[in-house]
Amino acid sequence: MVMKKKGMFFTIMAILLLTFFLLSLVFVSNAQERNVVQKRVESLDSFVFSAEEDLSRQIYISGFRIIFLFEKRIVENGTFISNFPATFDEAFYNGTIYGQPQSLMTGATFSEIKSSLENKARKINANASLFDPSILVTQDDPWHVKVVFNSSFFVEDKNKLASWNKSISIVGLIPVEGFEDPLYVVNTNGLITNKITKSLYTNFVSGSDVQNLLLHLTNSYYIASASAPSFLDRLQGNVGANLYGIESLVNLEKLSSQGVYVKDKSVVDYIYFSTANPSSCNVIPNGLPSWFKLDNEHLTVYQVNCL
Repeated sequence: MVMKKKGMFFTIMAILLLTFFLLSLVFVSNAQERNVVQKRVESLDSFVFSAEEDLSRQIYISGFRIIFLFEKRIVENGTFISNFPATFDEAFYNGTIYGQPQSLMTGATFSEIKSSLENKARKINANASLFDPSILVTQDDPWHVKVVFNSSFFVEDKNKLASWNKSISIVGLIPVEGFEDPLYVVNTNGLITNKITKSLYTNFVSGSDVQNLLLHLTNSYYIASASAPSFLDRLQGNVGANLYGIESLVNLEKLSSQGVYVKDKSVVDYIYFSTANPSSCNVIPNGLPSWFKLDNEHLTVYQVNCL
């Protein structure tokens, strides 16, 4: 009886030890599996973050190139951009403008951006895709063009360990400074160009000192103005008021020196280069050119009075 009891005891102990060992193996295996999944999730999460950062850079590059090509076309053809949203879409999706292939868009179209994303995903054993894309170009400040790219973004580990399916909205802000003003190009037949440069001055006249205003005029610098067209408006030849508008003062001496006919009217650019002709006057204080005239609305803006 004693021997049987001892045998039963050792059998039970062996079973318990074997059970404990098997449970330990399962626990360790599950823990290792969870650790593998967690690391994979972290790896793909990092990929998603870096992919969105890279998309922001690519949308900026694409938008910048399209605007550059629009300006190039305006200079070459002497006409503004018609049907702007559709023409921008054409450049972004097809790499063409009015049906003409644009070599500068190589690597910057939607299909190439999408392909680049897919190639990067394959390098980390994942699948990635962009679908249902749309692109919007607008301005919500005077000094930047805002390009908004919306899309569904899908990423999946090839071993089905993790996946992401999300909507993304990527914004690229393109400074307008440095681009040529289309109003000058078209309205002077390309003889005069004026690069958009934000004015150094906010105080134009101090007492009888008009030096700041004279420098602002001489260089045709720009200020923000809700009465003026925005940069996007200017690309399309629109001269109506825009909350995010900008304006310059036309230096008539530059026009005259290039043989461009000079008009006797307010030199505020969107007025000067339009059919509008509001009452205007020479101004005081003295020290400004005799041809310098402003309409009544802009006397206060530039801190002068009618002569």
